Amino acid sequence: MEDYVRILDFLPKGRPDAPPSRREPTLLGVGEAQFTLFELVPKQGASFTIGDRAYVGKDVEQRALIQKIRGRVQYADLTPSAHGELPYVIEDVIRDDEQRFVKFFNDAPPISVRFHALELLPGIGKKSVEHIVTERRNGPFKDLKDLEERAHVQHPEKVLIQRVLKELQDPTEKYHIFVRPPQKEDSHGRWR
Repeated sequence: MEDYVRILDFLPKGRPDAPPSRREPTLLGVGEAQFTLFELVPKQGASFTIGDRAYVGKDVEQRALIQKIRGRVQYADLTPSAHGELPYVIEDVIRDDEQRFVKFFNDAPPISVRFHALELLPGIGKKSVEHIVTERRNGPFKDLKDLEERAHVQHPEKVLIQRVLKELQDPTEKYHIFVRPPQKEDSHGRWR
């Protein structure tokens, strides 16, 4: 369950593909904990900008910006504007919760005898995995800068952004490191 989302786009007249009776102001957002994509209805008169953080947890009384959560959506359901904002918002989430992502580099296990979880990250091959594992034996990485300096992982935040985007874009992705896996296809053939 997500407690906070970051706003990706605002459709003041609702989704153009929605029936006229269901058109109401709509926000598109991404959760901070599991990068779940949401369609939300803002409270009337609420003030916000793209990238803002909004509470969507169980305590409805605390929701200052969100009236209701309409539902979970997939990457393909996002607007072009939301697609454009998503990498920047993911970067903000990584920057604001850096230790969560550093922990992955410190704790990632082998998946099988021949395949390591670190290899799921774009640009990380077997030699890079060996170097990261060797360096973390000398002590855990303190932050992404320490990872970059000691393990020679160039721009680790960009590597993480690419992985999160891959997991969001491909509902059939076998391994989910950071993104909540989609539910099964619905009766219309869409992943939910």
